[in-house]
Amino acid sequence: MNEIKCPHCGEVFSVDESDYAALLQQVRDAEFKKAVAEREQLLTTQRDQAIALAKSQDAARIAKLEEAAAAAEKQAQAEKKLAVQEARASVEKERDALAAQLAQAQTQQELAVRDVRAALEKERDALASQVKLVQAEKQQAEALAREKLATELRARDEMLALKDEEIARVKDMKARLSTKMVGESLEQHCETEFNRLRAAAFPKAYFEKDNEVADGTKGDYIFRETDDEGLEVVSIMFEMKNESDESVNRHKNEEFLKKLDADRRKKGCEYAVLVSLLEPESELYNEGIVDMGYRYPKMYVIRPQFFIPIISILRNAALSAQTYKAELAQVRAQNIDITHFEEQMEDFKAKFGRNYDIASRKFATAIEEIDKTITHLQKTKEALLSSENNLRLANNKAQDLTIKRLTRNNPTMREKFAALEEAQAKELEAGEDSPEE
Repeated sequence: MNEIKCPHCGEVFSVDESDYAALLQQVRDAEFKKAVAEREQLLTTQRDQAIALAKSQDAARIAKLEEAAAAAEKQAQAEKKLAVQEARASVEKERDALAAQLAQAQTQQELAVRDVRAALEKERDALASQVKLVQAEKQQAEALAREKLATELRARDEMLALKDEEIARVKDMKARLSTKMVGESLEQHCETEFNRLRAAAFPKAYFEKDNEVADGTKGDYIFRETDDEGLEVVSIMFEMKNESDESVNRHKNEEFLKKLDADRRKKGCEYAVLVSLLEPESELYNEGIVDMGYRYPKMYVIRPQFFIPIISILRNAALSAQTYKAELAQVRAQNIDITHFEEQMEDFKAKFGRNYDIASRKFATAIEEIDKTITHLQKTKEALLSSENNLRLANNKAQDLTIKRLTRNNPTMREKFAALEEAQAKELEAGEDSPEE
């Protein structure tokens, strides 16, 4: 039998072994449950405190992250705005500089064009004055030529008075000469007439027989004249044709024009002249100088008395043309200078446009880099927001945390809780044993 004393009233009870064991087991179960409840409450309190601390830390961390994200976004916007302003200012500055250069170039172009226009107007006036002078000289020369022609006509009239006698004399001379001698007499006549005026009228002229055979043919005489610089002024291929009145086969001037044109081309002469006594009854050839340009270029048919006049006319025309050619070359040179100026202006415009395109591309590159920075900051913000979501999920998992879940599939925790329960049980047993002593 065992005795148990009540701690409140002091009464002593006697219990047998089975009752004592049951009572002891009851006390042990109550104390264990109480200890477990207290431990569970302690763990719950610690868990709640840890969760609250984690929440406060997460809230503070999220607030800091939000502040950092807001500050980073604000700084990025400020940097973007500053970069855009700097890029715009740089482009505007370069644009203004290029515009100033263009305006200066346009001003220079206008001044140059004005100067060129003034120079051209001055040259035009000078050329107009020269043309007027040339026209006056031409009119004077025409007056002199008319006077000279009138003199020659009077002389011709005087000579016509002796026409019959001269014709009789020529017929008598031709009757005594052979065909070759008739032709040579005309050539000799022309050469004599030219040599008579060579020293006075043609000091730098060449008039000799054409002795060089080209492709089986040659002309009769070649006339060439040069200027003070040795440049050729005019060149004439001459062919002299005559025949006896008693000749059976009468020739016409047109029969010799093709060969004369060919000889002119082979010897590089500018003009071709046929001095002819053929077709003496032809009014066309008897009137004077006949232009055959409709058949062959730069070709004339004349009677012997117009031999010197045709040389003078062609020589004077060539000299006048030479003056106009020089003036034309000068005008063309001025036009070439204007063309070069326009080419330089176009080159400047092209370079200006190229520089503007480069500046535009640089500006676009700067804007693109700013957009990339904004995209990077946006990704950082998304990462921070994703971190906040992960913290929220972790908090939810902490809320669902219990002792049973902590010890599930965790032998170590189970052993520790088992050891704790055993220690509590031993403490209870020690407390129960102390009154019996």
